[in-house]
Amino acid sequence: MGVGVWISLTAYFVLMIGIVLIYTVIGGFLAVSLTDFVQGCIMMLALVIMPIVILTTGQGGGVDQAANRLTDIDPNFLSMTSGLTFIGWLSAVAWGLGYFGQPHIIVRFMAVRSVADVPKARNIGMAWMAISLIGAICVGIFGRAYAERNGLNIADPETIFIVLSNLLFNPLITGFLYAALLAAIMSTVSSQLLVSSSSLTEDFYKMVLNRDASDKTLVNVGRLAVLAVGIAAVIIARNPDSKVLGLVSNAWAGFGAAFGPLIILSLTWKRMTGLGAVAGLVVGAVTVIFWISFMSFTGIYEIIPGFIAAFIAIIVVSLATTDKGEFRPLA
Repeated sequence: MGVGVWISLTAYFVLMIGIVLIYTVIGGFLAVSLTDFVQGCIMMLALVIMPIVILTTGQGGGVDQAANRLTDIDPNFLSMTSGLTFIGWLSAVAWGLGYFGQPHIIVRFMAVRSVADVPKARNIGMAWMAISLIGAICVGIFGRAYAERNGLNIADPETIFIVLSNLLFNPLITGFLYAALLAAIMSTVSSQLLVSSSSLTEDFYKMVLNRDASDKTLVNVGRLAVLAVGIAAVIIARNPDSKVLGLVSNAWAGFGAAFGPLIILSLTWKRMTGLGAVAGLVVGAVTVIFWISFMSFTGIYEIIPGFIAAFIAIIVVSLATTDKGEFRPLA
C-alpha cells in the first residue's frame, strides 16, 4: 500500500468516525435509532440489488450457469455438509448463540414502548435479518461464480462486494452501494459506542464514583465516554492487516458468551442472583479470551465453551448465594 493511499484511507476513516461521534454525542439514543433505521434500509436494498444484477447481467449467466460453474470448481461446492466435520458444523451453528448477547441488538428491544409491541418488533427484526442474510449469502455465492466465469482474480474474498460494485454498476449506483457498506459500519459503531458509554456512565461512574450525580452530569459524562471509547476504537483499528471477519468472530463470541446466558436466565429462571449474574459474565468473557489465546488449534468456535462455562457459573453461584430478588423473569 502506497503512502498516498494510506493517508487517504486514514483521512476517510477519521472523517467517518468523526461523523459517527458527532451524531452519537449530540443526539444520543434517538439519533442512533433514527440513523440505524435509514442505514438498515440502505443495507437491505443493496443486498437485494447486488445478487439480482449479478444473475441478470449478460456475463453473470443466471442461477443454473452459476451453479454449474461452482460445481465445476468443486462438485461439493454448494453442499452444506460435504467435508464438514461435526466440530465444524457445531461451530458454524453456534454463531446463532451470539445474538442473545449482543448489547447493540438487545438494547433495541429494551426501548420498545410496551410489551404488546414486542411481537411486532420481533417480526420486523427477523424479517430484516432474513432478507439481509440471504442477500449476503447470495452475493458471496453468485459473486464467486461471476469471478470464475470472467477470470477475475479476487485477492481478498472480503472485497467481492466492492469489486462487483465497480464492475457492474453506474458510478452513481456504485456510490449508493458504497454507502451501504458505510451504513453497516456506522450503525454498528454508533450502537456500540452508545451501549459502552451508557455502561461506563451508569454502571461505573454513578455506582462507584458519584452515586448522587445529577442527570445533567450523567449526560456530560456519557458524552465524554462516547469520545473516549471512539478514540480507543480508532487506535485498535489502525492495524491494516487485521481481517474484518476475524475481528467480528472474536467480538461476537465475547459478547455472546458474556451476556447471552445472563440474558436467557434472567428472563427464564427465578433463582438467578446478582452474584450469579456477575460470575456468568466474567467466566464467559474470560473463557472466550483463554480459548482464543491458547485453544484455537482445536477448531472449536470459542463461543461454545464460553457459553457453556457461563451457564454453569451462573447456576452454581446462584444456588450457592442468597436470592435477593434482583431478577424477576417475564416467563
